[in-house]
Amino acid sequence: MRRVVELTELGRGMGPRVLMLPGLGARGAGFQALAERLAEVARPVLVEYPEGRLAARGAGALARQVLMAAGEADAVVASSFGGMVAGHLAAAGAVRGVAFLGSFTRPEHLGLRGNVIALMGPIAVLGRPGPFTAALAAWKRIPTARVPEVVPTTSLERMTTLHRAFAIRGEPPPPELRGLPVSCLCIQGDRDVLVPASTMERLAASLPPGTPRHLLRGAGHVPYFTHPEECARLLTPWLDALAPSHGGIETAA
Repeated sequence: MRRVVELTELGRGMGPRVLMLPGLGARGAGFQALAERLAEVARPVLVEYPEGRLAARGAGALARQVLMAAGEADAVVASSFGGMVAGHLAAAGAVRGVAFLGSFTRPEHLGLRGNVIALMGPIAVLGRPGPFTAALAAWKRIPTARVPEVVPTTSLERMTTLHRAFAIRGEPPPPELRGLPVSCLCIQGDRDVLVPASTMERLAASLPPGTPRHLLRGAGHVPYFTHPEECARLLTPWLDALAPSHGGIETAA
């Protein structure tokens, strides 16, 4: 059982340091393929959230745990619920850029789905997600051995998802990033059945004006997992454009 945030640093170059934040019940390991492609221009960091009831807090508390473990970073690539965590990090000045992949920072960005977001917890426990649920989320068949990277498969992961889902409405959401000096990017799959494509428009309205938006055709809820090449292609120029940050970090050419 993970009692603290665990990090796996992949890039060793001089590019921007990028935290890869998974969704509510997913694993950071699911970002592996994308992280390997970004390692040529950045320093990706796979993030695994803590497990168990005491660690299963809302996005704001989880953001503080991530910051304590990882420190400040140049950017965040966030999936689904990870966008709420990223929103708190950006609002706190801990990161200078956020890429939202099938993501949101407030439940209302989900439309009517946002009113029942806490139900994701009981669904994770009672529905016992497996290969079918993973395929539905990804909009393609997932090899059995990789299903745990997409959906919670152990009892501990499911209970952690339950408590974390219930905590979403129990704390204030992150403030809108619209007026903050943060660089943002939105990527959405047009086959996402969990976070619909309309979410991207609502999310973008809360972000800095001019935030680029990209719709990936044929992609579901986890484009970083199913479409790493396409995501890397869209993320690379965004990462290149990030200005040098603290500590003398330089952006890769």
